[in-house]
Amino acid sequence: MQRQQPRREPTAGQRKGFVAFFHASSVYIVCMSTTGRREPPPFRRAELLSTEMLGPQLMRIELVGDELSQMVIEEPAASVRLLLPRPGKDLEIPVWQGNEFLDADGSRPIIRTFTPRYHQDDRLTIDIVIHDGGAASEWARSASPGSPVAVSGPGRGYAIDQTAERFLLLGDETAVPAIAQLLESLPGVPVDVDLVVPQGFGKVGLPAHDRVDARWHELGGDRGASMLSALSTRERLSESVIWCAGQAAAVHAVRNYLFKELGLPRSQATVRGYWKS
Repeated sequence: MQRQQPRREPTAGQRKGFVAFFHASSVYIVCMSTTGRREPPPFRRAELLSTEMLGPQLMRIELVGDELSQMVIEEPAASVRLLLPRPGKDLEIPVWQGNEFLDADGSRPIIRTFTPRYHQDDRLTIDIVIHDGGAASEWARSASPGSPVAVSGPGRGYAIDQTAERFLLLGDETAVPAIAQLLESLPGVPVDVDLVVPQGFGKVGLPAHDRVDARWHELGGDRGASMLSALSTRERLSESVIWCAGQAAAVHAVRNYLFKELGLPRSQATVRGYWKS
């Protein structure tokens, strides 16, 4: 029988987040974070400048604010957090509590994540999918110029492989802004675009690209099956660098198909869950 090790007081390493477990002659070192998640960029105040409907269910909002000029967005398909005021209340900037932003009373603020479609100096443009019951949708429908908001970001973007010989972009309606941005940034190689959108969303204009093949697919009853069906129309997946985004469960099905069924290397595809139903 191995002798039990005597209890030891925490070391300096343990107090900083390193814990040592002693077992017989072996020592196991485990790093434990004591600081929570990394704090996101600060919220920068802005206000609504204008709105424009790009399609039946896609609204463009333009924000303006001196603090927005401090934001640097270097890659396409990045993200920003949009902080909205509670109905009938002033905008409150929340405080980061280690794992999430909270208001002074401990409640969760209204924050939604979007693709920053355009950013220049003190202006920021965001395209929002409009749907019933959505906090951002309701705000965008009713807000007037001058309405206060705040923006945190950017989050990670997409590093384009300039050596790739072919790309495939796949997404649902929430990925339309990011895919449009990617089309403006990709090199002049063949680009297949498949957009799976609900009935009534419409075909919004996409940026020109000399070698793009863009297809719009109507969403069926199951989002994952609909995205896989769109993907099945393409014959050169093994030759393509793939970017995919949309509902989390749907893109999980795409991820399994690409990596498990087709056996593509994970470096060949970027798959991002944008939202949960």
